[in-house]
Amino acid sequence: MKNFSFKLVKNDHEARLGLISTPHGKIETPVFMPVGTLGSVKTASPDEVAELGAQIILANNYHLYLRPGVDIIAKAGGIHRFISWERPILTDSGGFQVFSLGRGNKNDRSLVKINEKGVEFRSHLDGSTHRFTPENVIRMQEKIGADIIMCLDECAPHDSDYNYARDAMERTHNWAIKCLTEHKKNERKSDQGLYQAIFGIIQGVIYDDLRIQSARFISEQDFDGIAIGGLSVGESKDEMHHILESIEPLLPKDKPRYLMGVGSPEDLLAGVERGIDMFDCVLATRIARNGTVWTRKGKLNLNNAAFSADFQPIEKKCCCYACQNFSRAYVAHLLRGREILGIRLTTLHNLHFIMRLMDEIRESIREDRFTDYKKDFLHDFLK
Repeated sequence: MKNFSFKLVKNDHEARLGLISTPHGKIETPVFMPVGTLGSVKTASPDEVAELGAQIILANNYHLYLRPGVDIIAKAGGIHRFISWERPILTDSGGFQVFSLGRGNKNDRSLVKINEKGVEFRSHLDGSTHRFTPENVIRMQEKIGADIIMCLDECAPHDSDYNYARDAMERTHNWAIKCLTEHKKNERKSDQGLYQAIFGIIQGVIYDDLRIQSARFISEQDFDGIAIGGLSVGESKDEMHHILESIEPLLPKDKPRYLMGVGSPEDLLAGVERGIDMFDCVLATRIARNGTVWTRKGKLNLNNAAFSADFQPIEKKCCCYACQNFSRAYVAHLLRGREILGIRLTTLHNLHFIMRLMDEIRESIREDRFTDYKKDFLHDFLK
């Protein structure tokens, strides 16, 4: 029985308000997915992440395959039981992480060897050799048991020449068909017996004709959703916006659209404006661990000496745990002392900031005022 669906509730120009249903609950879109690479959003507990309003989190097949191993997760009863998270989970195939191993030089195959059947790579943990194929990454994700799983794709570097970009796109298309065929063998179910949605991935670097070709190809296949990969990897903002605008008319209206690896406030707004429903990124938690926090008036680096005697909360009108209980001075003190509580507080604040942003984006679409909301937000945030 299929228990995944997407309902487009309404449009405000290209911005979309939607509802995704999964075996582990519903997801209001547009949605941001905190990244829990190893099944954990760094420094935050699952209960805290849920209380912040996260509807779905992302985990990564590459990392879970290497450690603790997908068989361990399957024996635990699947990823939801293993990490004590009752809401939806999406797993990336791990293709981006694999190809990132050799990204320093796209012609260097000392760490990554690609052919039409898959990719051979060496673990970043111990140097051991492994192989991902379209078929085995699907089987791995079936064992893990996420609600939404991703195809294996080749994310070519942003500065790839046309021929390399075309070859990577064609490999991605071939692998997409193999992934879909493999998943259908198990009736699109996880090893726990629940329906798993599968998303195909559009590639093509920054070449218009390749992106259009890829959007058409992936959209024609029997996927539950459409992902856009290979953006926010070094190209300019204008190039990313142009690609999204070029392919948006080609994407199915009745399937969720997922822009992979994008998560700054301004990029979330730009993506929603161009018809995107789902986002993920490590940025919110990564900059938090470096002492940087988002506020309505832009970023603050709490490591700066100016905050050592600043007894305001991180943001006055914020109702997150950090802002309701502690001052900038105290958080700065914790960061300087390398106390774990310091990065926990900055993480909780940044995640709360993004969740509140997405709440407000959805409300603005519901009320047909997204364009004005975006303009007002960015006027304060980017000044």
